[in-house]
Amino acid sequence: MDLIPIVLFVFNRPLHTQKTLEALSKNYLANESRLYIYADGPKENATESQIEQIEETRRIIRSADWCKEVIIIESDVNNGLANSIVKGVTEVVNKHGKVIVLEDDLITSNGFLQYMNDALNLYEHDKEVMHISGYIYPATALDKTEQTFFLNILSCWGWGTWQRAWKHYNHDIDTHLNTFKSKESIKRFDIYGNANYYVQLTDNKSGKLYSWAVRWYASWLSAGGFSLFPANSLVANDGFDGSGENCGVDEGFNTELAANVQVIKQPIAENLYNRKRIDKFYAKKEATLKRFLINTTMKMGIFDHLKKIKDAIK
Repeated sequence: MDLIPIVLFVFNRPLHTQKTLEALSKNYLANESRLYIYADGPKENATESQIEQIEETRRIIRSADWCKEVIIIESDVNNGLANSIVKGVTEVVNKHGKVIVLEDDLITSNGFLQYMNDALNLYEHDKEVMHISGYIYPATALDKTEQTFFLNILSCWGWGTWQRAWKHYNHDIDTHLNTFKSKESIKRFDIYGNANYYVQLTDNKSGKLYSWAVRWYASWLSAGGFSLFPANSLVANDGFDGSGENCGVDEGFNTELAANVQVIKQPIAENLYNRKRIDKFYAKKEATLKRFLINTTMKMGIFDHLKKIKDAIK
């Protein structure tokens, strides 16, 4: 059986890209996997220094056989991360039926690809399961009796999906605003008032933001979907070390990586105990979370609205 293809999105961070690829190449299934790399192009007003960073990133992605097969798609123009991800995921998942998605600042454990392949194959025909996450928030006292469980929340730090689920992706913000318009639905969408996903929808409507992730979350949640999470993370984000544009140090979401996670079929229902633990984690980290969510969405092709963070955490 062919392994599920991986798609990686890179732009102008050569050091982060190299660390991401080195970690990926150490995965147990890397030497049997196909890797697509989408490299975004320079902005119209890019400086020489910025262009050099892009070129160095491209030298790195060509410098080794990171997986069994590496297919590089380089853009001459800047599409932005949001458009790049929607385009790349659509192309790969339509060709192969399933896809594993990474960005240029994600560090995977050796068992990440095994977990993703196992989960995407196991739940392939369960239509309610629409998203597989490789990361779990470091909430305290999670019930880890089972190594995986379902939640109705978003995490896009190393994820996977199927063509059947990605068909639900709806780019139209008005549709999502119409779906999440009652107080109760907005509260649920916003992790019971502790996140700002609804604000992200309204900001996408006004043009202040441009995010693929909140659209994907709204799409699968409104379609009655579930996301599978590991009890222990297989992915860490290396992008909040202060080196990335608009990204500061944020230790609140760091977590120790598991070497592997066993995937056994679970009832398709939200784990309410773990959901409550994560809701409390969100509430406790509210001030940090507001900053984190904005930083994350900035990395997803969204321009600066740091003032909103400042106003929110006063």
